[in-house]
Amino acid sequence: MNQLFVRVSNFMSSFAKKEDGAQVIEYALIIAVVSIALVIALQGLTTGGYFATFITRVAACLSGNMGVCNP
Repeated sequence: MNQLFVRVSNFMSSFAKKEDGAQVIEYALIIAVVSIALVIALQGLTTGGYFATFITRVAACLSGNMGVCNP
């Protein structure tokens, strides 16, 4: 039982000393902040209706309805 405790203690101390996990957490936080900023920016663009109209026109052009597309 004492050996198990020593092994677990050694594992936990070596795990706590590693800094690789901190970089992963930092990158995850950066991605989360950028994602939130993109969602807020896109919501701001869709309130005027210009972005939604643009997406509708692009979708129509890609589907083959060339009457909607402007050169």
